[in-house]
This record gives sequence, C-alpha cells and structure tokens, in this order.
Amino acid sequence: MRFDNSFLDELRDRVPISDLIGKRVSWDKRKTNVSRGDWWACCPFHGEKTPSFHCEDRKGRYHCFGCGVSGDHFRFLTELDGMSFPEAVQQVADMAGVALPAPDPRAAQRERERATLSDVMELATRFFQDRLQAADGAPARAYLRDRGLSGKTIETFRLGFAPDSRNALKEHLASKGVEKEQFEACGLVVHGPDIAVSYDRFRDRIMFPILSAREKVIAFGGRAMSADAPAKYLNSNETELFHKGRVLYNFARARRGAQGADGAGTVIAVEGYMDVIALHQAGIEHAVAPLGTALTDNQLELLWRITPEPVLCFDGDEAGTRAANRAVDIALAGLRPGRSVRFAVLPAGKDPDDLVRDEGRAPFDAVMKAARPLADMVWMRETAAGVFDTPERKAALEAAFGRVTAAIGDESVRRHYVQDMRERLNAFFESRQPQQGVRDGRGGFSRGAGRQGAQRGARAARRYAMTNQLARSTLVRGLSAVPSLRDSVIVFTLINHPALIASEFDDVSSLEFDHQLLDRLLGRLMDFGSEGEAPQGEAVRAQLHAEGFEELTGQMERQIRNARIWTATGEAALEDAREGFLQALALYQRSRALRLEKVELERDIAEATESGDGDALPQLMRSLQSVQNEYNRLEQQEAIIDGFGVLSGRVRGAAGN
Repeated sequence: MRFDNSFLDELRDRVPISDLIGKRVSWDKRKTNVSRGDWWACCPFHGEKTPSFHCEDRKGRYHCFGCGVSGDHFRFLTELDGMSFPEAVQQVADMAGVALPAPDPRAAQRERERATLSDVMELATRFFQDRLQAADGAPARAYLRDRGLSGKTIETFRLGFAPDSRNALKEHLASKGVEKEQFEACGLVVHGPDIAVSYDRFRDRIMFPILSAREKVIAFGGRAMSADAPAKYLNSNETELFHKGRVLYNFARARRGAQGADGAGTVIAVEGYMDVIALHQAGIEHAVAPLGTALTDNQLELLWRITPEPVLCFDGDEAGTRAANRAVDIALAGLRPGRSVRFAVLPAGKDPDDLVRDEGRAPFDAVMKAARPLADMVWMRETAAGVFDTPERKAALEAAFGRVTAAIGDESVRRHYVQDMRERLNAFFESRQPQQGVRDGRGGFSRGAGRQGAQRGARAARRYAMTNQLARSTLVRGLSAVPSLRDSVIVFTLINHPALIASEFDDVSSLEFDHQLLDRLLGRLMDFGSEGEAPQGEAVRAQLHAEGFEELTGQMERQIRNARIWTATGEAALEDAREGFLQALALYQRSRALRLEKVELERDIAEATESGDGDALPQLMRSLQSVQNEYNRLEQQEAIIDGFGVLSGRVRGAAGN
C-alpha cells in the first residue's frame, strides 16, 4: 500500500521519535536533555558501552556516531525489527491514535498531481522574484527598503512582486506548458462558473511565499501596494496543497532556529509576515505567524511540536488584547503536564517590525523576558474590568473561573489550575476586607494589630489583582523604564522617610503601580515597615541597593531633583515630607478613581447599546468624555510639580538657614 507523504509527515509530527525508540533503549541521564528533546543512548544496532546513539525529537531523526545508522520512525522499525514498511506505518499510526487511510486506487495519482502542483508553485515563485527585480518592481523594492529589509533578507524569504496586470502570471505559466486546470488548482487565478475568463489572483502586490514543513511553496500572501486596494493582505485560497488553519508562516525555518543557542528551545508566534521577517533580520530566527487569522488549535499543536512552552506575542492594542484572549481559550483546551504557553504584549501602537526597526533588538528581548504564564493571563482577563465588592459579584467571579478551568481537558493540570485560582481568589478577596483595628488609650484606633494581615492581603492583591492595562504596561515598560514622576515622588519619599510606611500604612498598602520593578520595591518597603521599628532612610537605601534596586532609585532621584521636588528627598523634615507624600497620594487616588469610573461608564454604554436604550446613551457619552478629559489632564500635565512649589521653597529655605 502506498501512503501519502502528507500522512507520513503527520505521523512523524504526532509521535515524538523518542517515544518510539524509548521502548527499545534506556536513555542516558547524563547526556540527555529532556527539555530540548535531545536524547542519548547506547546504540541498539551495535554493541557499545558508551552512548553514541543520538535522537532528536524536533527533527524526528536518529543517528549513531559509532556505526553510522540514521533514519526516521519507519526506518527504525524496518531495520531493527525487520518490519515491512506498511507494518511500521501501522505501528506508528497506532501510537498516534490515527487510523490508516482506506485503500484508494487514485491515491498514487493524486500524489503525482500534488507533486506537479508543487512544481507550478515553484515556477510562480521564481516569476514573482524576477518581477521584483524588473523595472516595474521598483516601487516594491523601494517599499521593502523603507521597511528596512536588506537584499539578503529579501532573498532568504524569496520575496517577489506581482505586476499590476490581469494575466501576467497566467501567461507566463502557460508559456511554460502549465495547463489551465493546474494553475486553477494552485489558487493562482480567480475562476468560476460566473467568470468567463480567469485572471491572476495577485496583482500589484508584494509576494510572500508560504512554505510547507518540507519547505515546498504551497501558497502565497500578497501585500497590496495601493492604499485603495480592498484588502491590504490577501492569501491564497484553500487548495490541495494549502489549508490555512494548519500552516504557520516560517514554520520550518523557525523549527531550526529554535534548536540554536539563540532560540533556547522555544518559538515565538507573532501576528504578521513582516514581523517574522524583521525579527529574522534582527537575529531572532525562531518566529512564526498565522496566516491572517487568529491562531487556531491546529497551529498551536504545530507550535507544541517544536517546544513545550511557545511564546505568543501580541500587539499592545485592543485587537491584540482580543486575539490574546482567544488564544487563552484555545491553549486551555490543549494543556497537558509540562505543556503550556506564555504571553508577551508589545507597547501600544508597536508591532515587532516597528520595535526592532526603530529601536533594535534589545526592547523586543525585554518584552520576551517579561512574558507571562497562561495562568496570569486567565486571571487578568477575568478580573480586568470588574468590581467585586459584593457577595454576588464575588460569586460570579468564582463561577467564571469554574467555567474556565472546566475547559482544561487534562485532569491533573485542571486540578492544579483550580487550586491556583482558588489561592488567587482568597488573596484577592482578603485584600478587600475591612481592616480591624484596636482601640488605643486615647480613644482612637491603632493600625498595629491588623497590620500583618493587611500587609499580606495587600501584597497578595498586588501579585494577583492585575488588570490587562497594568499587564500591558508592565510588559511594555520592562524593568529599566522610568516610573511616572508622581509615582516616583510617592515611593522615593517612603525610602527617605520610612516612618511614613507605618504611620500611613493603610494608604501605602492600597498602592498598585503599573511599573513592575517599582511595585516590587514597594513590597520590600512594606516588609521594612512591618519589621518593628522603622530603619533610617540611609539603611533602607543601602538594603535596596544590595537587592538590585540601585538603578531604579537612581532614576527616581534624578527625576525628583530635576523637578526640584525637595519634599521627597532626605533633606526634608518629616512633616514636610508627609505633606508632600499626601499631596502626591491624593493625585494618585484621583487618577485611579477616574480609571475605575471610566471602566464603569464604558460598561454602561456597552449595555445600553446592546439593549437599544438610545435615551441613556447621550448622557453616558457626555459623562465618559468628561471623565476622560479629567483623566488626561491628570496624566499628561505635570500638575504634581505645581503642587509642590510652596513646599519646595520652604524646604530650600530651611536648608539655607
């Protein structure tokens, strides 16, 4: 029986070759690197005491450096066990849980036809490449130069140009003896019963060849040169060769790149062709992209064949957030022990192409380093815009997490997710409980009795209660970005005057900063505040420097001294520092309240729109605009500096005296 190459490829991809060979050998624990799918054993084909038999899951191949044997799944079984080839295919299919195709007398004919179609696609690729270098390809070449692509990169990805002609490719293929049915079967022309004469599908477009896992051209993506084109990007239609939801752009090259030291065994999924190409030119050769649609479950399976934890990278805009949320649902269904995904979100208004072209590779590497696990994304999505201040709302949040975790197919992973979400919910709800005080001798309340519990709840809340906006900000800023001046004033004042941590503990414990490293630093300050008598400012700074916060504190000090906000420095008297801290805190709290009010109004507008309540919409829109205007004023102007003018003068005067 003859088997299609595509069916054999599917079996190789579904069954790690180490699973097959591991039934016959014992892997050497010292030389084997399980996380990279790199296995070593004593060769089963010849006697040896030192392991020289090497097996790579990503390549689906084995090789013995002692006797020289090499091959794939099927050769291993035919040569070691003497199976016939159909028997070997049957055994691997059984391991994969795939039924053998029914005997088909036309299978061999279809295989020959597919091979012929591959030849036609190769002819089309060369035609597009040649036309890119021709006179009418000059605008396309200029566009690619403006996008920062080198000649080497253009050649590596075999980019081309489809001329603005209805029949240029069609006539070229016909001159090479390609039959009408063949270029129609390849999806290179638009045809049908209502079209009298077929015509080229791609016209006046930069062409991106799409390759199979075997690195054969199976389809094209075309980027329109004209701004008036109905579709900016156009892909080949589904054909015998091409099934869009089962293919990733740059898959074969990324699989090789992931094996190199730079790839570190992982792969990055970005959103577009140009992102992949720009990253490759920047030295990041392990990136892939779906083909103009959201990531599918089949495409995620392809990623998992390369690495157990791919990174899904999304643009930092609303569309990117929606795509990330869809990917969360797809990933949950496919989780297994040791198999997951991470999420990286780019700065708003930036895609990978923009980032590496404008700023080099380092910012993109920082985004990748800050990639978040799937569990964090689940938490942030479900808590993003909600207010959970009543038992009913808390119950609704619990129910939402119940629905999410129920989608996880693997029982052991599902159990751990249920436990993880329960711990997050407990910490989240604890942080919002009223704090219990103890009356002091003056008839007031002391914060000391409830401080430890409040601190644990507040710090847990900072860990877990993160909105999507906060997550994006954290990922975008990275660890070296400078915090806002307002946030720097708050934290730098606490560094220089640690006594305020205890006296203003309730307000300090409620702070949540967008800047990741600043939030970590605040957590350490709260630790100092709960360790009994507050240390002196110099001791706090010395400890923070020892823990790796020196660069951040230096950045904040430069900000504050340049803005001449002396109340935040160690030179200020404690009461002046307190007054300055409370002014900055008031601005922080007002900005945060406006953000929450904006979220509520947007939800009300969505509900009114959905229910058709046109009477309420105008007032809601006016309220939203008013809130947005005030929020922008607080965020964009450095109002905080004006608020410190009198205090700054007083502190400087005191220092002069």
